[in-house]
Amino acid sequence: MVNSDTSTVGIVGAGAMGRGIAQVAATGGCNVLLYDARSEATTEAINFIGGMLDRAVEKGRMTSENADAAKARLTGADDLAAFAETDVVIEAVSEDIELKAKVFSALEQATRPDCILASNTSSLSITRLAASCDHPERVAGFHFFNPVPLMPLVEVIAGIRTDQEVIDKLVALGEIMGRTPVRVADAPGFLVNQVGRGYTLEATNLVAEGVADFAAVDRIMRDAAGFRMGPFELLDLTALDVTHPATVEIYEQSYHEPRFRPAMLMGQRMQAGLLGRKTHQGHYTYLDGKQQKPEEPDAPAFEGGTFWVEPGEDCAALQEIVRASGAELDEGDRPGADSFILITPLGTDASTHAAQAGLDPERTVAVDPLFGFAGRRTAMKTIVTRPDVMRKTHAMLASDATPVTPIQDSPGFVAQRIVAMITAIGAGVAQNRIATPDDIDRAVKLGLNYP
Repeated sequence: MVNSDTSTVGIVGAGAMGRGIAQVAATGGCNVLLYDARSEATTEAINFIGGMLDRAVEKGRMTSENADAAKARLTGADDLAAFAETDVVIEAVSEDIELKAKVFSALEQATRPDCILASNTSSLSITRLAASCDHPERVAGFHFFNPVPLMPLVEVIAGIRTDQEVIDKLVALGEIMGRTPVRVADAPGFLVNQVGRGYTLEATNLVAEGVADFAAVDRIMRDAAGFRMGPFELLDLTALDVTHPATVEIYEQSYHEPRFRPAMLMGQRMQAGLLGRKTHQGHYTYLDGKQQKPEEPDAPAFEGGTFWVEPGEDCAALQEIVRASGAELDEGDRPGADSFILITPLGTDASTHAAQAGLDPERTVAVDPLFGFAGRRTAMKTIVTRPDVMRKTHAMLASDATPVTPIQDSPGFVAQRIVAMITAIGAGVAQNRIATPDDIDRAVKLGLNYP
């Protein structure tokens, strides 16, 4: 039985993930045995966890009594034989299927028949890993996120032959550890890593198509769509040599599902060594660890003009922006011969929308309405919008000091395309019964910090 009073948790691997799992297990009330093939790593991890607990006491996040109790529950193991009486063993070694299979084979020999064997793998198939064991029914995935003490989510992954009771017990253990568990069926990338592909892949495709540059996409997704980090800031943080190979693996495992198709530009930048923060150069450059952001160009000065806004759901809000700028609002049923034309398409590009509505594409600029017009405005030209029209529209939209990002013609702007891809992948996860809609929403908020 898994509960905070009796659970003894073994952990194999004392790296960043292993020691993080050990910390939350110990603070949750579990007795923890930590083992690493390199004994020095075990000692270093235990000392590191002790330091983290002391820091938590100093900051008032836990009492000294609770910290001392957690430290007392944490013990180093000399070999896997020490796991003979553990209730659960969590494997947290390198992402190498052959290495993990060897660890699980050894754990089967070292543990009781009712001991749960769980892998912290972020991308390898639980079903495939369990197939290397004599008793695959007791094998499951228990995927934490880095840094473990700060990331509240854990994915509990069932392989094809995993016993349901094993999943129930791991869900309970995750709660004991202070995490929020989500139940996931075995699938390439599980839940979070599947949905997370949409954010960075679609953003990279947008740049490759010349719709906008890296910084512009990041600004739009932060300021307009409300994401904490832009996709290219995130890629620089996670590093391309981690993200791109994982994408390739998910694509291959999913039998070339088109939504997971790797981005050529991402692969090329990885080959060029532009990995991100750890190489001091990625989509941005980094000096002394600090991101060097390119300055956003100043908006043109607004010198007046006449603007016609296409009727629709967002017409009134855009008309109010025109009035507030001091521009003249053309209130005719159709635009006057000299009026600049504003449209607010959803899902279509500016050129197609203008053609379908019978509007002059040379005088037309599209404004993204999806997230409103308060944080940042995205202005998209048709393929033939006159430069003076784009410049004056940019100036008018920015006249109240709201930042404006001009982009090239593209179906769905920037935010619409990226959010649509995320939503499509999430819907696929639900449709394929990998996870429930509630767990999908919970996971992307806690695991990806999506708004």
